[in-house]
Amino acid sequence: MPADFKAQLVACFGQPVAENPTGAMQEAAFRALGLNWRYLTVEVPPEKLGDAILGARAFGMRGLNLTIPHKVAVIGHLDRIAPDAALIGAVNTVRREGDRLIGENTDGKGFLRALRSRAGFEPRGKRVVVLGAGGAARAIAAELALAGVADLLVVNRSLRRGQEMVADLAAKTGARIRFEAWPAAFVVPRDADLLVNATSIGLYPDVGSMPPVDLTGARPGMLVSDVVFNPPETLFLGRARERGLPVLDGLAMLVDQGVIGFELWTGWRAPAAVMAEALRAALGLA
Repeated sequence: MPADFKAQLVACFGQPVAENPTGAMQEAAFRALGLNWRYLTVEVPPEKLGDAILGARAFGMRGLNLTIPHKVAVIGHLDRIAPDAALIGAVNTVRREGDRLIGENTDGKGFLRALRSRAGFEPRGKRVVVLGAGGAARAIAAELALAGVADLLVVNRSLRRGQEMVADLAAKTGARIRFEAWPAAFVVPRDADLLVNATSIGLYPDVGSMPPVDLTGARPGMLVSDVVFNPPETLFLGRARERGLPVLDGLAMLVDQGVIGFELWTGWRAPAAVMAEALRAALGLA
């Protein structure tokens, strides 16, 4: 039987993308399973997104990741959007179904997967606080609402953005979602089961910063999670550890959303441990 030299292609489209480590993680997974697949990290300016999607179609690409600033704009270039991605209003992953490109959102799903498998936390019936109202916050809040949390409080500096997000998600999911303006120092409610930093505060190179949050009122056992993955041990999580609180870092979420994307594209079970190790090495943490 002749050798097959044809590689299957997936890619990340964004701007900027030079510091995006997803390719290292996915390429390691392809190698581990002996798949002749390639992951391309491609700088695509906003005005060229339509051309880039046409190129992906022409190349027969098996899937895409979308990052800033394309997660919303890409929707108009796809054939169908998965219901949860439509609820979130953003797409970070595209899979091919025949000749059709289907938009998905794995950010919130990756968070829930990490929450359950790595922290042993089941969100149904729990009381949760989410800090922020950007894309990551919206994806996480939407998935938590769909997972059946009892109460979801969104805290954000921008009143309009936070209120609009909460009103939209509450209307679409029927969940109990509330909004609170972020004061100088947000005091964590005593009855909260989970606190999520869904902002970029503390992301490299701003490693000396943390969200203005007062943890003194947190009940023992409250889980503290941070979506920031570089560094995985943020100042925010460090302060939580000092108080004896369990934590979940952003690296876990990044790996698990990558696992979901890999499985959507290839149909194979992803080698999660290999992907986590490759991601840590790419970030200089191995």
